[in-house]
Amino acid sequence: MYNVTSFICAAISGWLLVAASPAQAQNTPAAPAETRIIEIYTDADAKAVLNARLAALRTVLELTPEQEKLWLPVEASIRKIAADSMARGKMRSEAEAPADFLVALDRIGEAEVARGQDLRNFVTATRPLVAALSDEQKHRMPAFLGMVVDAQSPLATRSLWLFEEEER
Repeated sequence: MYNVTSFICAAISGWLLVAASPAQAQNTPAAPAETRIIEIYTDADAKAVLNARLAALRTVLELTPEQEKLWLPVEASIRKIAADSMARGKMRSEAEAPADFLVALDRIGEAEVARGQDLRNFVTATRPLVAALSDEQKHRMPAFLGMVVDAQSPLATRSLWLFEEEER
């Protein structure tokens, strides 16, 4: 499965290859003093991707009618995480550059605390559903969320697509 970040990186890489070609450089007039930023991944795109992931997660889990009753808090928690993550990402992109590395580390710490609280809320909201899942269903959920277990590195929130809006 491709994730949005990989798609964006591939698109930008392709664009850079075309833009950097020598033939293109000879025929390109100088850039205007004010450049327009074209957003290639909009908030509407993010909403559509989130909706698709939620639908896919429900499909992957193959919830029974009884389990469906426990889905709504999970979905609400994921939507809140996405909204919070997007807000943090926008705040970070609009913030002044850190005065020094300590300010940067402090901002990282604040973001990690916020992500940690979001994650705890997700666990609380998801616990009743997971308790009702079969072992087969439980096995599907971590990988679908993007949990990557590697003996050489600790788990991090960066591996979870729940928080990718913060990186946009």
